Formats: sequence, structure tokens, C-alpha cells
Amino acid sequence: MSGIRVLLVDDHPVVRAGLRAMLADFPGVSVVAEASDGAAALVELRRLAALEEPVDLVLMDLQMGTGMDGVTATGKIKAGEGGTPPPPVLILTTYDTDADILAAVEAGASGYMLKDAPPEQILQAVSQAAAGQTALAPEVAARLMGRIRNPSPALSAREVQLLELLATGMGNRAIAKQLFISEATVKTHLVHIYSKLGVDNRTAAIAVATQQRIIRGR
Repeated sequence: MSGIRVLLVDDHPVVRAGLRAMLADFPGVSVVAEASDGAAALVELRRLAALEEPVDLVLMDLQMGTGMDGVTATGKIKAGEGGTPPPPVLILTTYDTDADILAAVEAGASGYMLKDAPPEQILQAVSQAAAGQTALAPEVAARLMGRIRNPSPALSAREVQLLELLATGMGNRAIAKQLFISEATVKTHLVHIYSKLGVDNRTAAIAVATQQRIIRGR
């Protein structure tokens, strides 16, 4: 491995310092810039691109306080808002729910790792993602394979997204407005969600989805 230039994106300075120190131990890997949220990451990417010093990989957290989250930033990076060609994005987070994984993959992330992974696994993921390959933590890969192999109907990405909003306390009208769909469509999705989860109301749906790590607990 040689010359992997990394932009490190995390809202916690102590975490960034720890990650920077860990990455410094990896031959050929260098952290060339840091950002505390997605918006700052886009600024750094554009700055480095203007200097003709683009990064080879963005190591991105998911949740970053009140700043732009990792999924939104990943989508913007892959859309070219940080410069073209867009660098691969490797998610490094503590969350392993279906909602988080699916959102990151749909946004264009090249990989998804957990922060408690052994350093050698993170090194391998950094190398794979920078080379344009998919890099998934074993736990994440197992969850995705479980969705494929599970004989019961899996929730679609849209249904998981709707469940996430449901868990915040939103009603059907607010969810419809948020997702730019009709209330009738929301009700149809809810019928399908209830059927797939084996429940008959939203409270039970949220409880089961949280227990099964489809969405985060509130």
C-alpha cells in the first residue's frame, strides 16, 4: 500500500486525535486534513482539490452533533460537490442498525466499519476502499447477508426510513411531507411494515424494529 491520503471527519476532537494516531501507524497512510462535520469536509475537499492535492479516501463518522451528518455529506461528495472525481467514502461509526447501513450504502459509501474494530481490520478497510473496493465490517456484512437470506420479507429502504421517522413521534401527515409522498402512501407502507414485523400498531413496530436493530433506540 502506498500514498493513501485521508480526510478524517468526526465531531469529537479526542476521537480524531486517536484515529489520527492509529492511522499514523499504518504504512503509506497519512491524514492530510480533518473536519468536524460534513459541511466542513466539503470545504476541505474543495480546498485540497484547488491545490491539486486531492484525497484518496474520506473516513467519515455518521452523527456529528448539529452539523451535517455523514450520510448527507457522503451523498454530496459522491455528487461531486467536494470536487471531481469524488473520493471513496468509508464510514467509521458506532452504529450498526439496518437504517444506518442502508442509508450510507444508498448515499454511495464504499464501506462501513465500526469504531471498535481491531486496527488491522480498519487498515484493510482503508486499503480496500481507497482502491475502489467494498469494505464492510464482519458484523455489517452479516446483517446485510441476513437480510438476503432471511426467509421473512425484509423491510425496504423506504420502509426503514419511514420507521425512523415514526420513532421520532411524527404523525402520518408529517411523515408524508418529509418524504414527499401522500398520506395514503404512508398508510400503505405502514400496513406492509406491520405485516413484515408481525405487529398491528406503530408502538409495537418501533419496539420490534429497535430490538432487531433495524432502527436506533430512542
